[in-house]
Amino acid sequence: MTVLKHCLSVIIGFGSGVVISGAVFAFITMIGVVTRLAQKTGTKKYVRLYESAITAGGIIGCALNLFEFRIPLNSAFVIIIAALIGIFYGVLAMSLAEVLNVIPILARRGRLQRGMFYLILAVAVGKMVGSLLYFIVPGFFESGSM
Repeated sequence: MTVLKHCLSVIIGFGSGVVISGAVFAFITMIGVVTRLAQKTGTKKYVRLYESAITAGGIIGCALNLFEFRIPLNSAFVIIIAALIGIFYGVLAMSLAEVLNVIPILARRGRLQRGMFYLILAVAVGKMVGSLLYFIVPGFFESGSM
């Protein structure tokens, strides 16, 4: 009976993961984050590559998390990875905000005439610093601390 419970747990967990990851990728695609990013950067011909990279990153990240695979890295490499993760999250957040027209609304309500570049840069740098803290500072984020 316990074998049946474990098999059922595996099936339910796998199915749930497929549904959630499908929903996340559909959300990213549906709101046009990737295509908008390609338009803004002038790299429309690489949209398929961007979508494949996001999908591959999600799959590899889940597999690494599931199997608790450890890669011994030195601090410099971890800093580079953390910076890239921060850039990804910053770009994703800013693309989402732009798609939802949050930035123009924020600029009007906050009466920002100049300095929009610095606002966007501050958000991106904040995401990067958060990633650096997460990966470099031991115990910075531990489950159960909230």
